Amino acid sequence: MRQTHTVFNQVPPLVGWSLADHPVLAETLQRENAHAARAEIQSLGELAGSAEAQQWGDLAEAHPPQLKNYDRYGNRIDEVVYDPSYHQLMKVAVEYGLHGAAWAESGHSPSATETQHSPSATETQHCAHLARAAKMIVWGQADAGHLCPISMTYAVVPALRANPAVAAAHEPKLASRVYDPSLRPIAQKAGLIAGMSMTEKQGGSDVRANTTSAVPQPDGSYRITGHKWFTSAPMSDLLLVLAQAPGGLSCFYLPRILPDGSRNNMSVQRLKDKLGNKSNASSEVEYDEAVGWLVGEEGKGVKTIVEMVNMTRLDCTLATSTAMSLATAHAAHHATYRSAFGANLVDQPLMRNVLADLAVEAEASLTTALWLAAHVDKATAGDEQAKALLRISLAVSKYFICKRGPVHVAEALECLGGNGYTEESRMPRFYREVPLLSIWEGSGNVAALDALRAMAKQPESVALLFAEFDAARGADTRFDSSVAALKDELAGGFEAIEHRARRIVGGLALALQGSLLIRHGHPAVADAFAASRFSQDGFGWTFGALPTGVDLAPILERAVPKA
Repeated sequence: MRQTHTVFNQVPPLVGWSLADHPVLAETLQRENAHAARAEIQSLGELAGSAEAQQWGDLAEAHPPQLKNYDRYGNRIDEVVYDPSYHQLMKVAVEYGLHGAAWAESGHSPSATETQHSPSATETQHCAHLARAAKMIVWGQADAGHLCPISMTYAVVPALRANPAVAAAHEPKLASRVYDPSLRPIAQKAGLIAGMSMTEKQGGSDVRANTTSAVPQPDGSYRITGHKWFTSAPMSDLLLVLAQAPGGLSCFYLPRILPDGSRNNMSVQRLKDKLGNKSNASSEVEYDEAVGWLVGEEGKGVKTIVEMVNMTRLDCTLATSTAMSLATAHAAHHATYRSAFGANLVDQPLMRNVLADLAVEAEASLTTALWLAAHVDKATAGDEQAKALLRISLAVSKYFICKRGPVHVAEALECLGGNGYTEESRMPRFYREVPLLSIWEGSGNVAALDALRAMAKQPESVALLFAEFDAARGADTRFDSSVAALKDELAGGFEAIEHRARRIVGGLALALQGSLLIRHGHPAVADAFAASRFSQDGFGWTFGALPTGVDLAPILERAVPKA
């Protein structure tokens, strides 16, 4: 075909760069003495940023899983068929230990011989969850949807420990770095993937309204009957299910394939047609006297799953931070190469303000999410103060970071103009993904109220949180004034506390982010955060409202990908 014009002023593909190169990751690993994890994170990043892995993500998103209820002979099989690219993504995630491996690694005490021959053995143990969080962020660049079953496999481990026998039998395979998608009895498998089946039509987040029943059997098992409105990754080897036992709402472990090789009595009714998260299968499942075993005590189902929910909430903050960081990188990359009105976009004052503001938000979220992961390591090691601090910090951060995700990614998408509205830019995929992270494991109101619940049940956790704020006191008067106002509001009592929940929880989250940036972040990022987030001059209205006097150059230098 004859050329009618010359193509110019188009942006080169962002390939060969990964989030492993993000300065916040390197700074956090350095600060937490997690050097041993760096090589594996860098290796995973190189793969995540490659054209091959990007294509896996594109194919898995473009060819969503399909439900196959019957085989060619009319037998009910209820299998979900995935594009081969999905299995490639899962294989890499498992091989790099993004699922349950951190629990095995953090629980391993290296011998003197191991320490002598591998000085990093103790280091690997104390930072296993932080390293895993960094890898989740890095690999999230390839695809977000497949990380749902990876996250659930990670989170199921602390819940299963409520039944020591079940945990002992399954933890090694939940931590195995072998991806085995075959439908076989658990005893015959080299590795396991876990899922959750909690919510019902009438209840949603109110799981105490569940009507699914569990009838005890003489052999110690239960027969589970009912319907679940959302079950993610129904092809998982095992599911945790909430059901009403004689003693009240309880948690049960259900294998998809029973020990004798037969299929458990669970039927996949349909797959959800969702806004995003296309590569992951979300489904409605019917249980008809399915075989399950109790995890924890009867009537203690919510208590049993609390630890699991906390871990998936951590992953919500990690995934939102990933989306923000990717969206910022794509926007900054575009602005670096695209010119308009006689200059590159990245050199034009208003665009610089917008990009820097997006970068500040992404760095604040990423810094906080990794800090939370580091506290999982501390809590797992038996630090009770870290455990209490993690409980409230997770609650406020899950609410705030995940709420900021959609508006952040929307602004980043707009930096590309009409190009950002096309699927080839990947920005629409980021945009569709982020609302899920605010909804999953408790949408905005649920998350804000859970933070208040944590404050009421563990008042000492509030003191620990304010101690984190106080650690940054004196470095920035704007931050100091904001924390003082927050203290005054909480000291005013709990009248109409639910009405004010979002404002209070958002304020706590902002103060935590500010404290972390002031103490550990880049000075220019910390200054821009304090100048905008602790001011009444425009924060919350729009991005790109950073005041004059903020040094944008180092912020943008950190944000532009070095492809």
